[in-house]
Amino acid sequence: MILQYSPKNNPRVIVIQKLYGKFFNKDQNLTFPKHRFKKFIKDVVNGTIERDDIINDEISNHLHSDLDLKKIDKVFKVIIKSAIFEFLYKPKTPSKIIINEYLRASNFFIQDEKTKYLNALLDKISKKIRNSNE
Repeated sequence: MILQYSPKNNPRVIVIQKLYGKFFNKDQNLTFPKHRFKKFIKDVVNGTIERDDIINDEISNHLHSDLDLKKIDKVFKVIIKSAIFEFLYKPKTPSKIIINEYLRASNFFIQDEKTKYLNALLDKISKKIRNSNE
């Protein structure tokens, strides 16, 4: 049996969808359907929302020359913010796994050429965050 790769199987796709909804529709109620990674999804979504100021500081400290938050695509911004949350608050998850999972999830939302740029940004910020916190 071949497993089809579905967005519903990827918890980070759900994280991106939930955060996108919440960041760009403040009144939206967050609900978390049954999922085998529900606790993880809930933790990343709520943590990213609660620590938005800290995450924005990380972006301005480490990616200010690469990224203008006011000008980038909204989905791109959500992906970067949730990945930064994981770099900061999920120290047991290796950076490489976080980056690969967000790149895989990003395929459902952004074009291939933007994925390479996303990869470079996530790699750069993971090194700055993880090296300064280790």
